[in-house]
Amino acid sequence: MNLTIRSVAEADRDSWQSLFDAYAAFYKTEVLSGVHDAVWDWIFDPAEAFWCDVAEAQDGTLLGFAQYQLMHRSLSGSKVCYMSDLFVRPDVRGSGAGRALIDHVIGFARTNGISNLRWLTQEFNYDARRLYDSFAARSDFILYSIPLETQ
Repeated sequence: MNLTIRSVAEADRDSWQSLFDAYAAFYKTEVLSGVHDAVWDWIFDPAEAFWCDVAEAQDGTLLGFAQYQLMHRSLSGSKVCYMSDLFVRPDVRGSGAGRALIDHVIGFARTNGISNLRWLTQEFNYDARRLYDSFAARSDFILYSIPLETQ
């Protein structure tokens, strides 16, 4: 498939939000009120080290997105790039869009002197894991997540 990877643009808001909602649904997560606006603001706030790039088909249709940020890694005294979100529409999975998005984020990291790209997925995400396994072996780390109530 012939596609382009580019930064998401203000004009992409509706398409991005549709992809974001599909991503949340895949992970059986409800998008709470205000989340779309908060994440959209992070993407376009120059003070935030948070980016979103999209895979776009020749006809201008958005096929998926990668959202990523920088994260401190104290044991190396450096930063790593953390890809917090990667989603490709189910009807175009296997087209190369996911690989192109990951390659693009790898390029971003290399260009910015970042020596490591990390991301998480769920155990049951077998289709995506086949793609991820083609980049690197999965790590032996186990994620712990404690939901905290905020005031």
